[in-house]
Amino acid sequence: MEKVLVAFSGGLDTSFCVKYLKEVKKMEVHTALVNTGGFSEGELGDIAKKSADLGSASHANIDVTQEYFDKCIRYMIYGNILKNGTYPLSVSSERAFQAIAIVEYAKKIGAKHIAHGSTGAGNDQVRFDLIFQVIAPEIGVITPIRDLAISRQEEIELLKKYGYDFPWTKAKYSINQGLWGTSVGGVETLRSDGELPEEAYPTQATRSGSEKVHVEFEKGLPVALNGKKIPAVELIRELRSLAAPYGIGRDTHVGDTIIGIKGRVGFEAAAPLILIKAHHLLEKHVLTKWQLYWKEQLAGWYGMLLHEAQYLDPVMRDIEKFLESTQQNVSGSVEVKLQPYHFSVVGCKSPHDLMSSKYGEYGEINRAFTGSDVKGFTSILGLQMKIYGGVNGEKSLGA
Repeated sequence: MEKVLVAFSGGLDTSFCVKYLKEVKKMEVHTALVNTGGFSEGELGDIAKKSADLGSASHANIDVTQEYFDKCIRYMIYGNILKNGTYPLSVSSERAFQAIAIVEYAKKIGAKHIAHGSTGAGNDQVRFDLIFQVIAPEIGVITPIRDLAISRQEEIELLKKYGYDFPWTKAKYSINQGLWGTSVGGVETLRSDGELPEEAYPTQATRSGSEKVHVEFEKGLPVALNGKKIPAVELIRELRSLAAPYGIGRDTHVGDTIIGIKGRVGFEAAAPLILIKAHHLLEKHVLTKWQLYWKEQLAGWYGMLLHEAQYLDPVMRDIEKFLESTQQNVSGSVEVKLQPYHFSVVGCKSPHDLMSSKYGEYGEINRAFTGSDVKGFTSILGLQMKIYGGVNGEKSLGA
């Protein structure tokens, strides 16, 4: 019997893969779940039990949350990355790390094949396939749901045939949760209008009033929340627990998929949005104009390539080095106000603040130059336009 490792979530599709590969294809089936921060201990235990009940030879829960932060989330914070100015890549950024961990575990147990439950309709099939093919071309990739083009009911019937009659109630909303946020899909996101209702979001909006929180950064990394120094992964979780009950972090992303069609998905990402906006404010105070400009250009490319399954391309390591280099002075504390369905970044304090009164106060007084300096500067600044207008006529300038 050939050994196959199923990337297992415990849902209908991956459960079908286990039974299909075991009973129909007569393979020795092992399963593994890769946790990027979205599962509780209880949920992990339930999934392991389900794998055993389905007849898998073994199951492993692999935690890559810290690695995911160290090798990806930190750079998304450095780059203030929001896809199309909206989405913090909550799910798409996880997939490369899940795929890499699956390959490593497949090699460890000597599996000749890897199987995943992706359909032929989304981005994840490309993300998983590409990673598998690049770093483990010797391992075969099996995708029963995509290859069979099988319906949900047909999956259920095959599971019943082999004695696994579980009440597969189709959830009204599709939820994918990880450390960097949660995606939410439903009938409302399949069309261009309409919005997700309150019930669709995993965290209900129960808090009223307002409160202020302080996030401290050191060289671009979040290191303290409300004066308490804690590891970044824990800080993200604590910030989420404070902000998500206000209904903060909800939005709908519309973008271009890897496979060429437009896609629309809701998400809940209170901590990512707050950290990115707080970090960006701090950067606006401590970085130069050109640092900010070139960071924005490269960060946009980084986010797009990450979304489109290009995490392993060497250019990503190059961009990461640039982004990290820009963070040397991004240290300080940022005050954020939380209130129902909204947060605002109030202000910041930093020893590297370039908005220093030593050189002047905008609109009030300058201490670094004189009025005569400005006259000369303006004359030189406009010289090329003067020359162009003089040669080609004033109308050529659009005046």
